[in-house]
Amino acid sequence: MGKWALGLMSGTSADGLSLALVEFTGAKPRVRAYATRAYSKKLRERILGARSLQAPEISRLDFELGRFYAREAVRFLKGRRISPKRLTAVGSHGQTVAHATGWRYDYTMQIGEPSYLAEALGVPVVSDFRPRDIAAGGLGAPIVPFFDETVFGLGAPRILQNIGGIANCSFVGKGVPTIGFDTGPGNCLIDLAVRRMSEGALPFDRGGRIAKRGKIDEALVKTLLAQERFFKKRPPKSLDRSQFAGAFLAKYFRRGTMSDGDVVATVTQFTAASIAHAVRRFIIPVAKPKEMIVSGGGAFNGTLMQSLSRLLYPTPVRSIAEFGIPVLAKEPAAIALMALRAVERKTNHCPRATGAAASRILGKITV
Repeated sequence: MGKWALGLMSGTSADGLSLALVEFTGAKPRVRAYATRAYSKKLRERILGARSLQAPEISRLDFELGRFYAREAVRFLKGRRISPKRLTAVGSHGQTVAHATGWRYDYTMQIGEPSYLAEALGVPVVSDFRPRDIAAGGLGAPIVPFFDETVFGLGAPRILQNIGGIANCSFVGKGVPTIGFDTGPGNCLIDLAVRRMSEGALPFDRGGRIAKRGKIDEALVKTLLAQERFFKKRPPKSLDRSQFAGAFLAKYFRRGTMSDGDVVATVTQFTAASIAHAVRRFIIPVAKPKEMIVSGGGAFNGTLMQSLSRLLYPTPVRSIAEFGIPVLAKEPAAIALMALRAVERKTNHCPRATGAAASRILGKITV
């Protein structure tokens, strides 16, 4: 009989809250149930604009999200007739509203007050994973490579690519040193371009249909890869979505210089090209990967996935769903594993991916 943990994740795209109920037999995860609860349009806009909020407004949003998380966790478990008493731990990543590393003073902030989860479920809640890594000299991200190394680390060398708001990858396998880093934009620029063209009516490019109809400016894609210093920097490296946000879109994709559909097509290709660039530059020189396994919302974008397949050929590009983990469940499953390890006082950290001094137990426990 394995141990059960609940993981909650809200990514940089701020689409909503993903929940995964996971059973662990040893380190092997089995996703027992999964769901995503979308944020309202108004709440999502407040989250995306959180960097400009003052302290009282940030605090209000922090507590509002905490109540939302608790309400949805109770609803999720009740709908599946699972008693919270079945759980050993709950992990809540929280909503990242600020993250900057590689400077003199690094900082990160995830909000979504965990006390509400602890109060509602009566289970130890682990949250705020990133600060301990930063205090240990790391970048605070990515933290999911611990899950990738634990679950896939004894198999053939594989790239585990997550495409959320920001894209990040892990390279794990038997006999290869684990690598993990942010590769660049994920869905953030695509979402921005779609919201701009639709004046907020469309939140994202469903299935990549808009990009498929547009014309790609290949010269601009090459220029952006060559100009952005982030792509030249060696891992470990971490990225805040603000680097590829409205200012970036306005600078390189001014209204009127190309059609809206062409903008979506070009930023989609740029996203795929930045991932392929990272693979060629930082992973293939270490060892040849057997395949790339994609998770996150970007896995639903058929045009993006096709571009990745072309750019990485002959390396196969597959969805993590083929391995029994729903596309949007991997990150909350990782948070569930990290929470379980934390309450057991065991390491839940991959310092090679972040540059931290050594392995640590990440997260703060609310009981």
